[in-house]
Amino acid sequence: MLCKEESVPQVALLPNVQACPSGLVGGKMQVSLQNIRKYFGAVRANDGISLTLAPGRIYGLLGENGAGKSTLMKILSGYHKADSGRIELDGRRANLGSPADALASGVGMIYQDPLDIPAMRVLDNFLLGRDAKVVLSRTTAAKALLDQACKMGFHIELEACIETLTLGERQQLELLRLLSLGAEVFILDEPTTGISAEQKESLFSSLRKLSEEGKTVILVSHKLPEVQELCHQVFVLRRGKLVGQADIPCPTEQLVRMMFEEVPSRQKRRSLVRPEAALDLHGLAVSTERLQIKDMDLQVRAGEVFGLAGLEGSGQRLLLQACAGLLPLAGGRIWLAGQDVSRWSYHRRRDKGVAYVPSGRLEEGLVAGLSLMEHVALASPQRGLVVDRRFFTQETQARIDHYRIVGRPETRVEALSGGNQQRSLYALLREDLRLILIEHPTRGLDVRSAEWIWELLLRRVEQGTAILFASADLDELIERSDRIAAFSGGVMSRAVAASETSADELGRLIGGER
Repeated sequence: MLCKEESVPQVALLPNVQACPSGLVGGKMQVSLQNIRKYFGAVRANDGISLTLAPGRIYGLLGENGAGKSTLMKILSGYHKADSGRIELDGRRANLGSPADALASGVGMIYQDPLDIPAMRVLDNFLLGRDAKVVLSRTTAAKALLDQACKMGFHIELEACIETLTLGERQQLELLRLLSLGAEVFILDEPTTGISAEQKESLFSSLRKLSEEGKTVILVSHKLPEVQELCHQVFVLRRGKLVGQADIPCPTEQLVRMMFEEVPSRQKRRSLVRPEAALDLHGLAVSTERLQIKDMDLQVRAGEVFGLAGLEGSGQRLLLQACAGLLPLAGGRIWLAGQDVSRWSYHRRRDKGVAYVPSGRLEEGLVAGLSLMEHVALASPQRGLVVDRRFFTQETQARIDHYRIVGRPETRVEALSGGNQQRSLYALLREDLRLILIEHPTRGLDVRSAEWIWELLLRRVEQGTAILFASADLDELIERSDRIAAFSGGVMSRAVAASETSADELGRLIGGER
């Protein structure tokens, strides 16, 4: 659905309650967190945090992975219960025992991964949580959804399946659904990861309007330029404690020092490309209901880092999944180190030295309910009827230490922060890899963690491993790649040398310039 109104104010945000919270004056609410403590075993996720949030302002919550940002916001949104401390909303103590309690009080949160059901349609997802009636009014819900979409300038297809939407479109639906149910305090956890530049601008415009209306917005983010662009004030956490705050604008180096106690160093990348081919694609064709790639040729050499740019849903994911053996070919051939693997299964390619790191950490890469140790055991090439728990516990601890994961062997992966889930995916990679296929390599990682992950990846490159990765971050593509190509509508552009291109040129290629 395309809204026909022009110059419509764009409003975006969250949560889902039965009706607008009572007791609010002019949509303004002050939030006070007092001495919040939350422990997970020996891990002090929040260690006596106190802060006050005034209405009509946009706040940034900063800190490295595992600093306690998401835990604190999950406490405010009712997902976690604090071990001690108190939350006050407009001077009254709030007992937020569940997300429903928080939403009824006017506080809502949108997570890095939208809380929708992929098998259901857009309108049905929008209906979720609206009321407790046995028979729901689809007509009323459809009107409410389309009205909200028009206010925000979003395009909505009511009968589209969620699984056919891009991450940005799913996020927009979540914003519309939650906004329609009336929240006054909006929490966003890494909202711009994986969405297009256009969707980000629309989101930021919406957040500014919410702020102007007297609502409170909290942005959890690692992207300091976005924080500088959007926020009025920031709070910085480190190892579970509040270590600083600053009004924006503020020198970025000052924010980095508060986050890490020092400014992380960055090493200049040198090319390690070898002459032999690691991956050869000849006339590749892949088709889905929404998109088609055809007649594509590409060669990635051993030791090469090849970046893929493009808006989400433009074809990068199809290419990576086809190379991994997760999608059947409609035509063409795939050669790995000179061997035709076109008809090989995912498992056979994996045994040959191909690894795939998906963007959906819990949906595709990890298994909710299983511990880190169980993941290491499952990923091990060792086979047997009995799992040597002692051996794999020791092995898991070694990987936790090496990849700097904030967790323990027995920690379930869904209890990890998003950044630590990302690190866990890398900790499961085998040593002897010929080709690593990655979607959004540093999704949800702070600047120091991102630098560390790339340092580990480049150690593999030094051994001849080729990396083919897709990223929405143009700076990351330019800084980390040897060559880059852009996708637009299933068509891949010419490859350009990363050292000779710019964000402007990549933008034109993403727009379809040939």
